[in-house]
Amino acid sequence: MRFISTKVHGMLDYIMGLIIIASPWLFGFADGTAAQWVPVVVGLVLLLSSLMTNYEYSIAKMISMPTHLGLDVLAGIFLIASPWLFGFAGRISTPHIVFGILEIGAGLMTKTTPGTRTSVAI
Repeated sequence: MRFISTKVHGMLDYIMGLIIIASPWLFGFADGTAAQWVPVVVGLVLLLSSLMTNYEYSIAKMISMPTHLGLDVLAGIFLIASPWLFGFAGRISTPHIVFGILEIGAGLMTKTTPGTRTSVAI
């Protein structure tokens, strides 16, 4: 069931991208290891894809909304798996898992076409 509008998704994209990038410092795992760099890189990729998606808050409409949503789901899966892929699960994994779940949810619950404005005749 897709109930999140592309407009809301766009606003959330930028907020989530910045929070994911900042998460190592917010949650105390900014130690120069993969635990830190995975969310930084994923957050940057999410921000860049947001800037290039064909929806309300982008500057270059080069990526279709379905492709963007697929990237969100893949980024979420990668975030969830990263503590085990890179061997830091025993030290930190909760932020990666939570943000991964949120990214997957956003990718699966957002409409695939930007909304259209209706004009009102006066």
